[in-house]
Amino acid sequence: MTKHSLHLAICGALALSAAPALAQQAAAKFAPIPVSSIFRPVQANGTADDALASGRVVPGVYAPAARASKHWRIAFLFPHTKDPYWSGCAYGVISEAKRLGVAVDILPAAGYDDLHGQLQKIEEAIAARYDAIVVSPISMTATNSAIAKARAAGIQVLELANDSRSDDLNLKVTTSLRSMGMEATRWVIRDAQQRGLKTINIALLPGPLGAGWVKGEVDGTRIAAQEAPIEVNILDIRYGDSERGLQSQLTERIVARHGARLDYILGCTGCAPAALGPIKAAKLDDKIRVVAFDLTSEIAQLVRTREIYAAADTKGVSQARVAINAAVNLLEGRTKEQPHTILVKLGMLDQQNLANYPFDTSIAPEGYRVQLSYDPSRE
Repeated sequence: MTKHSLHLAICGALALSAAPALAQQAAAKFAPIPVSSIFRPVQANGTADDALASGRVVPGVYAPAARASKHWRIAFLFPHTKDPYWSGCAYGVISEAKRLGVAVDILPAAGYDDLHGQLQKIEEAIAARYDAIVVSPISMTATNSAIAKARAAGIQVLELANDSRSDDLNLKVTTSLRSMGMEATRWVIRDAQQRGLKTINIALLPGPLGAGWVKGEVDGTRIAAQEAPIEVNILDIRYGDSERGLQSQLTERIVARHGARLDYILGCTGCAPAALGPIKAAKLDDKIRVVAFDLTSEIAQLVRTREIYAAADTKGVSQARVAINAAVNLLEGRTKEQPHTILVKLGMLDQQNLANYPFDTSIAPEGYRVQLSYDPSRE
């Protein structure tokens, strides 16, 4: 399938009949993924960005691992599967499990307000004696004791996408979450300059307070605002679960309070699309521009229709591919020097690169239905 046809699929221009052809490519190797590997020593109990600042950073690429020698069992603990970001991660996990010949189960919690559920899933994974657990933590610190318990039980534990401060992880696979906020905000600043604006007012819908990626978005935005060549005022930050209805309510409150003073709203994957309705209802869609902190198929479509102006891209599919390949390499004993953290290089989507953007690194194929498990022994 050509890059052009893949782009059309992502943007909704192909019919669902294209999905079977894409599904047949599930076992194909992915292109090497640009990453930065960070080696110890790093700051104790730190974030991935702390590791980036304190460790030995080696730029390079992550290539597909060789097929596993046995049907290793790997559990993936997602916060939920309610938005397209985690659908993309699920696609990356399941498609690679098929290629690698390993068994995987995706065990989602009910959302970012379901910490108890995620902790229970970790307990279940430990009791089921998986060979490896890959966790996307709901909290920066609340899963630390469960991670330590898994390691004490002889289970390899990796982190995917969401950050934490656990020092018991074998490996973190994520992006620079602070850079995610910085890149989205820098795009806003460049856009404002092109429009001739000397000062701008922005508001943030970063997602649930306490999640590592949310802190990264906010910290990165503040850094970019402080460094900006124009005045950037952050008028409001509203935290909450990425559920659509809640984010719509938060946007209504922002618009009611600040109205036409606002120039931009920056939001997470579930937040940015939810902001559009209240902005239109207030008849401010010609005034307030929405930019996303990350990329999903929905956001790509909204960029195409010029409803969302740009999106940073943490490459969710690529992160998932690296995580399951790294888990297999770890279980197979193939890694001579294990990094502390692997950061997948960010992307940035807007109208300028929409026609040739590599959506297959970020988004599940059109028509993909989330699959939560795969077992090669049943084929």
